[in-house]
Amino acid sequence: MPEYEFVDVYVPRGVSRKEATRLLTDHAEYGHWELDRLSLHRDGSRRVRLRRRIIRQLRATW
Repeated sequence: MPEYEFVDVYVPRGVSRKEATRLLTDHAEYGHWELDRLSLHRDGSRRVRLRRRIIRQLRATW
């Protein structure tokens, strides 16, 4: 079963949709994050949860 690490990103209400998309795209491209959950609040702010897979390497025995 894969393990994930999570990060929460808060996008305030004054940020346009285009800027929010660019911010999340940068996280995805450079940090290898993917979208897990997005919450749009009544005041226009967004709370985004991103996740990325934790890859554990097993030690080779010789």
